[in-house]
Amino acid sequence: MESQETYETHEIHETYEAHESAASESVAPDESGPSAGSWDDGLIARRATGNGSPDGLSGVDGLDGAPGAGSDESEAHTPIGGAYGGSLRVRLDALGELVGLSRARLEGSVLAEAGRVLDEASARQRLSSRHTVVAIAGATGSGKSTLFNALAEVPISETGLRRPTTSAPIACVWSDGAAGLLDRLAIPGRLRRKPLAGGDGDEELHGLVLVDLPDHDSAVVRHREQVDRVLALVDAVIWVVDPEKYADAALHERYLRPLAGHAEITFVVLNQIDRLPGDAADQVLDDLRRLLDEDGMALGEHGEPGATVLAVSALTGHGVGELRELLGRFVQERNAAERRLSADVDAAAWRLRSAYVAEGRTGLGERSREQFADRLAWAVGAVAAGEAAERAWRRNAGRACGTPWLRLWRWYESTRMPGGQTPGPPEAVEEELTARQRVEQAVRTVAEEASAGLPAPWAHSVREAAARGAEGLPEALDELAVTASTPSSRPPRPAWWPAAVLAQASMTLLQIYGALWLVGQIIGLLEPGLLPPVLVMLAGIVGGPFVEWACGAAAMGPARRYGQDAERRLREAAAACGRARVLDPISAELMRYREVREQYVTVSRTGG
Repeated sequence: MESQETYETHEIHETYEAHESAASESVAPDESGPSAGSWDDGLIARRATGNGSPDGLSGVDGLDGAPGAGSDESEAHTPIGGAYGGSLRVRLDALGELVGLSRARLEGSVLAEAGRVLDEASARQRLSSRHTVVAIAGATGSGKSTLFNALAEVPISETGLRRPTTSAPIACVWSDGAAGLLDRLAIPGRLRRKPLAGGDGDEELHGLVLVDLPDHDSAVVRHREQVDRVLALVDAVIWVVDPEKYADAALHERYLRPLAGHAEITFVVLNQIDRLPGDAADQVLDDLRRLLDEDGMALGEHGEPGATVLAVSALTGHGVGELRELLGRFVQERNAAERRLSADVDAAAWRLRSAYVAEGRTGLGERSREQFADRLAWAVGAVAAGEAAERAWRRNAGRACGTPWLRLWRWYESTRMPGGQTPGPPEAVEEELTARQRVEQAVRTVAEEASAGLPAPWAHSVREAAARGAEGLPEALDELAVTASTPSSRPPRPAWWPAAVLAQASMTLLQIYGALWLVGQIIGLLEPGLLPPVLVMLAGIVGGPFVEWACGAAAMGPARRYGQDAERRLREAAAACGRARVLDPISAELMRYREVREQYVTVSRTGG
């Protein structure tokens, strides 16, 4: 199926060659004219500058199957449709962004309908915006072909008792310039007609392209396929029902209910009311409105937008004039194509709702981030590392401020141990340094919290991002744990340590002085007096442990802070590693979801 540009260019090229051939036979080329030394594109240049068209180009649309039939110069080169405006342009742009951002996250089948709407919008934009394509659809025997002929006021579509009477779409065009639209519908030139011979028909219907479709309930599969294909391309639809089949489930379930969102471009005509006695027509019409309301189709009553419902008799002409008048106003508004596309966008947005609308509030809260960091810190052994650093600080303080005799005993004990080192307090060691299972559990937990409430495709993307980021995370945490367990320098000493060491040394000197004094008395070098040297020795003996105890009490605070600093550094390092590998990819996926969610909100907006 060719576009209007391709179709018109092909016919213009052929007509242009014929025109130039005729011109070459009647007029000799003038070498001094514009063609000498410069390129003149002839017809294309004249068409672009609006200087008219050559003879023989009035029928480029080929409405009756032959080029040049029934067209005038002013209508020969109808400009193609302009850009969409208003909210429709914004929504189409948003839909395009939505599809582009979602291709890597959603399956092609989910985005197929949105892609079709974008393609149809682009195709319709390239075609005439001055024409409105209206299809007449109905069941077998509903009289749609009779109504088609009544609107055209000339017998175009075959009618009769033989079924089906309409085997292929037939078009009736009230003005020229619709060739591209008919090409898009794949209606051949032999099935393109005009309402009145030699003219453009009623002014009120100027711009109308009326298409008579095969029966939608035809026994021939090809006929039903043609109906479905054309209904997806036209700007509006006239559904013709009769008093016997107006409640047919096939009509309501297959067409009217799925197209309920297209109510503003839908006409529902109850035909053959001449067969109903008395007020039966009003009763059937009311029941038809009730069924349409149950289908979810808004009815255009009391000035509200919606489907138009009316009763006619195509055979007697009753109501046909009112339908022509309604069609005329509808066509002259020249916004049916945009209204159709807007309804298509609404339908596509509704189908995509489950892929973009989350249940409740989504995202990764601060509490979840903190809990993830805590789990990683516990897995990497940050608490144990802090406790080990605190013990090391206190042990260093004990060595510096302890009594010499206790330090000498510890040295003696260390010489008796293999390796010459004093065994430290036993430390809890896990089977794996970073507790791999705890790391994996932490990643799974944060991924589940981040994906909670998200639509299934985006929840899957979040979990995949977390899983990819978790690869190599245990090994990275292992390196952090090893680095933290081997400090590069000894713990710092506080300013009061020299005073404590001096005090401990004084207590030791008192012990030595008292002992020497006592020995001197024993060997007779000093005057006897047992009490003074004993008191001096006791002062040193008691003072030494007291100084050590006081230093240990004073070291508790700094040791605890030193251990907390070590724990904090390892916790922050583990949190930074987890954030870079897991949380940042999750946040990127959530950011992408928020972007497409914003685009979806724009797409799903209705209105002007």
